[in-house]
Amino acid sequence: MNKIFAVSAVVIKEIYRRKDFYVLFFLTGLITFVMWLMNFFHDDQIIRFIKEICLFLILISALIISVTTAARQIPAERESRTIFPLLAKPIARWQVMVGKFAGCWFATGFALVVFYLFFGLVSASRDHTLPVAAYFQALWLLWQMLGIVIAMTLLGSVVLSAPSANMTIIFIVTIGILYIGGFLHKVAMGMSEPSASIVTAIYYIIPHLELYNMSELIVHDWPIVPWLDVLIATIYGFAYMTFFLTGACLAFRHKPLN
Repeated sequence: MNKIFAVSAVVIKEIYRRKDFYVLFFLTGLITFVMWLMNFFHDDQIIRFIKEICLFLILISALIISVTTAARQIPAERESRTIFPLLAKPIARWQVMVGKFAGCWFATGFALVVFYLFFGLVSASRDHTLPVAAYFQALWLLWQMLGIVIAMTLLGSVVLSAPSANMTIIFIVTIGILYIGGFLHKVAMGMSEPSASIVTAIYYIIPHLELYNMSELIVHDWPIVPWLDVLIATIYGFAYMTFFLTGACLAFRHKPLN
């Protein structure tokens, strides 16, 4: 575990050096400014619409940070040839991969905390309420979803040769699952065989990332999700993280580095 944490610490330091968090702070300021526009409106529907825009920006920004950070980890190590002195130390390839995942995931979690902190404070200054439990559930579940996306991206970074191709595919797959994945079984009902069986199988195989989007809960001030459901979603997320991360470790184990 010490070796894994050491690798993850290096990943977080690299993100600081690449000034990713400067972009994060800029995006946070942009989101805060959009929330500030609520001063000009007194209609509840407009306020909900502004909240929805802000939460959408948080989702997109978090996806960009997590995918771009994870996609360049292994390719950058190979391109700069720093992977050779790293593996020359008493550390296994799977420990490097898990360390890369932990660093990207923790850095993304910190980004989410900053986003939601600004969003919650500015929203509370307008609504005069702060639903801490709802915000925590939304943040926690979104972090689990990003963990699945990061694990998928690391697997793609080993399988695919170009980081740009990996990022493009992951973005398309993630957005597709978020907005279409939950309806695939309904689409399959109107299809003929064997297409219906294939689409149905895809529906049950893919990780249902749309389950982790709690934006509507905050926008419409709905009651919080039962904590047992949050626990089940967390276990579901960890299962897919383990699956994709195991695949990444196995692929990286047999990957030639020259």
